[in-house]
Amino acid sequence: MIGVRDYPFMNAFGNRVRELRIERKLSQEQLGHLAQISLSQVARIEHGKINATICTAKVLAEALDVTVSELMAIEKSPARISAKF
Repeated sequence: MIGVRDYPFMNAFGNRVRELRIERKLSQEQLGHLAQISLSQVARIEHGKINATICTAKVLAEALDVTVSELMAIEKSPARISAKF
Protein backbone atom coordinates (compact mmCIF):
# COMPACT_ATOMS: atom_id res chain seq x y z
CA MET A 1 0.00 0.00 0.00
CA ILE A 2 2.68 2.45 -1.03
CA GLY A 3 1.39 5.97 -1.54
CA VAL A 4 -1.72 5.59 0.61
CA ARG A 5 -3.36 8.91 1.36
CA ASP A 6 -6.04 9.21 4.03
CA TYR A 7 -7.13 12.78 3.35
CA PRO A 8 -9.54 13.12 6.30
CA PHE A 9 -6.74 11.97 8.63
CA MET A 10 -4.20 14.29 6.98
CA ASN A 11 -6.60 17.21 7.49
CA ALA A 12 -7.26 16.23 11.12
CA PHE A 13 -3.52 15.91 11.79
CA GLY A 14 -2.90 19.32 10.23
CA ASN A 15 -5.65 20.85 12.34
CA ARG A 16 -4.07 19.33 15.45
CA VAL A 17 -0.66 20.77 14.58
CA ARG A 18 -2.25 24.20 13.98
CA GLU A 19 -4.21 24.01 17.25
CA LEU A 20 -1.10 23.21 19.30
CA ARG A 21 0.98 25.84 17.46
CA ILE A 22 -1.59 28.55 18.14
CA GLU A 23 -1.94 27.51 21.81
CA ARG A 24 1.80 28.07 22.12
CA LYS A 25 1.60 31.41 20.32
CA LEU A 26 4.01 30.31 17.60
CA SER A 27 3.98 31.38 13.99
CA GLN A 28 4.37 28.77 11.27
CA GLU A 29 7.84 30.16 10.69
CA GLN A 30 8.78 29.78 14.36
CA LEU A 31 7.48 26.21 14.45
CA GLY A 32 9.42 25.38 11.31
CA HIS A 33 12.58 26.79 12.86
CA LEU A 34 12.09 24.83 16.09
CA ALA A 35 11.33 21.60 14.20
CA GLN A 36 14.02 22.28 11.58
CA ILE A 37 11.57 21.96 8.71
CA SER A 38 10.62 24.58 6.15
CA LEU A 39 7.84 27.10 6.57
CA SER A 40 6.20 25.73 3.42
CA GLN A 41 6.23 22.21 4.87
CA VAL A 42 4.54 23.44 8.07
CA ALA A 43 1.88 25.18 5.97
CA ARG A 44 1.30 22.12 3.79
CA ILE A 45 0.98 19.88 6.85
CA GLU A 46 -1.48 22.27 8.51
CA HIS A 47 -3.56 22.37 5.33
CA GLY A 48 -3.56 18.59 4.94
CA LYS A 49 -1.70 18.79 1.64
CA ILE A 50 1.10 16.35 2.46
CA ASN A 51 1.36 13.02 4.21
CA ALA A 52 3.84 13.80 6.99
CA THR A 53 6.29 11.07 7.92
CA ILE A 54 6.55 9.67 11.40
CA CYS A 55 9.94 11.39 11.70
CA THR A 56 8.31 14.72 10.86
CA ALA A 57 5.63 14.03 13.48
CA LYS A 58 8.41 13.38 16.01
CA VAL A 59 10.22 16.67 15.37
CA LEU A 60 6.92 18.58 15.37
CA ALA A 61 5.98 17.00 18.70
CA GLU A 62 9.36 17.94 20.16
CA ALA A 63 9.05 21.51 18.86
CA LEU A 64 5.54 21.78 20.32
CA ASP A 65 6.71 20.23 23.62
CA VAL A 66 4.23 17.35 23.47
CA THR A 67 4.59 13.62 23.02
CA VAL A 68 3.91 12.06 19.65
CA SER A 69 0.85 10.46 21.28
CA GLU A 70 -0.44 13.88 22.31
CA LEU A 71 0.21 15.22 18.82
CA MET A 72 -1.72 12.30 17.34
CA ALA A 73 -4.66 12.73 19.74
CA ILE A 74 -7.20 13.48 17.03
CA GLU A 75 -10.73 12.38 16.39
CA LYS A 76 -11.15 9.10 14.58
CA SER A 77 -11.22 9.72 10.87
CA PRO A 78 -14.28 8.55 8.96
CA ALA A 79 -14.26 4.89 7.98
CA ARG A 80 -12.54 4.26 4.74
CA ILE A 81 -14.44 2.44 2.04
CA SER A 82 -12.68 -0.72 1.06
CA ALA A 83 -13.37 -2.88 -1.91
CA LYS A 84 -13.97 -6.56 -1.27
CA PHE A 85 -12.27 -8.87 -3.68
